[in-house]
Amino acid sequence: MKVPLQITKQEILAFYKLINPLTHKGIQGHALIIGGSYGKIGATVLASGACLKSGCGMVTAFIPKCGYAILQISNPEVMVVTDENENFISRIHFEIQPQAIGIGPGMGQEKETQKAFFEFLNTNKSPLVVDADALNILSANKSWLALLPENTILTPHPKELERLIGKWDSESEKFEKTIAFSEHYKIIIVMKGAPTFIINQSKIYQNTTGNAALATAGSGDVLTGIITSFLAQGYLPDQAARLGVFIHGLTADIALPKTGYQSFIASDIIKNLGKAFLSLDF
Repeated sequence: MKVPLQITKQEILAFYKLINPLTHKGIQGHALIIGGSYGKIGATVLASGACLKSGCGMVTAFIPKCGYAILQISNPEVMVVTDENENFISRIHFEIQPQAIGIGPGMGQEKETQKAFFEFLNTNKSPLVVDADALNILSANKSWLALLPENTILTPHPKELERLIGKWDSESEKFEKTIAFSEHYKIIIVMKGAPTFIINQSKIYQNTTGNAALATAGSGDVLTGIITSFLAQGYLPDQAARLGVFIHGLTADIALPKTGYQSFIASDIIKNLGKAFLSLDF
């Protein structure tokens, strides 16, 4: 395997965009987060909250009806569109035109949800981040991978990656299979782990931020929201993935002296995003 390119502050600053003092929410991007099911609305709360907190001008969440009050109360700044179904997503229908979409957090794998996801893939033209249950649905329906727009970002943890590319016997085989998968479908894979790697066809990046505190429920949902936010703000998919994992890891490095490993939870990532951005701005 060739030596990965390191995702460092210096590398990020080469494409990081400072906020235009004259900007307004209408040109800061509108992102859509699709997900949630009964008992897992929190995943969409985290993803949409992180999306907004990462600089996106507007964020809409598409969720089943049971999550309406939860999301409106948890994230009052996020707009909500609901499915006609009470407990899970059965038909993905929205009238907005988002600059980017993140799909999968807490979505579940009901038969109707799978059908809705397939119909969405057949019509979607927006840049896409695919995570969690959306990845698991793709693993069970591999022919649907061909429907992903070029440069779609997939964010699997190790088990989700295994379901997508098959088992591996060594680290080198894991990378070989992931690179081949990325090249075949022309997609970007964020291999979540310690450390996190990004595979963009023949390019391999290794993140330099983050620590064991990130091994906590909801951490991946937050990452999905952050990357979707950067896509909606006009970063190239390759840049959005790199900036996303860097900032996500940086929050844990910043928070660790105060929280310790054990007490750091996914919402702490969101709470520390401001300090992470400030460290890039100065």
